Amino acid sequence: MSKNNLINIHCFGLEIGRLGFDEDRNASFFQYNPAVLSEDLYANIFPQIIRRIPETQIFRKYGDEVFRGLPPMIADSLPDVFGNVIFKAWLENTQKEFKKISVLEQLAYVGKRGMGALEYLPSKEIKGEVTINLDEITAIVEKVLQNKEGVNQERLDSQALLHIFKIGTSAGGIRPKILVSEHKETGAIIPGDLVYSADYNHYLIKLGINENLSYSREIIEYIYAEMALKAGINMMPAKLIEGKHFATLRFDRRNGKKIHVLTASGLTGWSHKDPSVSSYENLFDLAHFLKVPHRDIEQLFRRMVFNLVFANHDDHLKNHSFLYDEAADKWQLAPAYDLTYSLNPELNFTSTSRALSINGRRKGITIADVMTIADKYTVKNAKGIIHDIVSVISVFEQLGREWQLPDKVSASITRDFTLYK
Repeated sequence: MSKNNLINIHCFGLEIGRLGFDEDRNASFFQYNPAVLSEDLYANIFPQIIRRIPETQIFRKYGDEVFRGLPPMIADSLPDVFGNVIFKAWLENTQKEFKKISVLEQLAYVGKRGMGALEYLPSKEIKGEVTINLDEITAIVEKVLQNKEGVNQERLDSQALLHIFKIGTSAGGIRPKILVSEHKETGAIIPGDLVYSADYNHYLIKLGINENLSYSREIIEYIYAEMALKAGINMMPAKLIEGKHFATLRFDRRNGKKIHVLTASGLTGWSHKDPSVSSYENLFDLAHFLKVPHRDIEQLFRRMVFNLVFANHDDHLKNHSFLYDEAADKWQLAPAYDLTYSLNPELNFTSTSRALSINGRRKGITIADVMTIADKYTVKNAKGIIHDIVSVISVFEQLGREWQLPDKVSASITRDFTLYK
């Protein structure tokens, strides 16, 4: 694909617009499909940054490693850390160089397989039948992640890598994960990269790989998910597969439809790596800008308190998303995800800093700081919410015993809990 080629952006079966990219200037170009504007379709699908005008718009200010020169809402579709590792491995195994793949070509590989509802056409056709065997997939992922010299030296089978590439590169984040679909009647598991039929439950699975640790990150995340549900936080149902793989239902696939979803970073152009914009106040302000129901404001507050009490410091801007209702042309807060203990409980940390600040603080956050947020955004019964959160500590202790979390690990985690009263 040449540097000035165009790629079409589709959503809900309609071409929304076209995207171009100039590698020399590391700048992108977007133009709306005239019919979208003339018929006033999906007026809030891109509520910031991309203007509702017929002229071509140029984006020069997003050339960092997060957005890679793309409009932020499009950059949201690119593979994240784990996805890029697998993508690079697969390309090298098929005698292609990762560094020579343009950002538009990478979007073409995402094609119709990405998270959310945005699709990129013409997409790269990726042939190959795939069957799901989690043990085999986990073994391949372990080899790829452990290999420091290049995939070809490991002689990994390209077909095996294709399995991971097809179902793993579209899911964001740093942890190894894949997308699968489970038939509601037969229980058969198939790749979840293209299927969104209502006949299936669609899961994102975080793979429990061998990391030579005394504990399982996936078990801890499952325990946190159960705690969050009991604390009144809107979460998608989760389960553990074979006691080691964390599976959560996807909120971007519902009733046989794709749901348009964007992260806070993708909506605004705020880099999740930039401390100057990484605050809960910005998240609340974004929610107000999107005119979400007030219950979503209270949910965001509940989520903030949970992350604070249970030491999830990795609550950055890409770990908060919003869902678009195309029928109502409105946004709402997406269910919470990636709620977990974010540190290594086998290490002693003398000082830690949060990804998102609260009342200007990343350390030593007090109940007064929390109540300042509650007052500013008119959260009712804030102290009741805090009580709800703190009360689920017993759930952590109960599930930790049930899932045989080592006592030392459990004690290390609970020492980091912040018991506001």
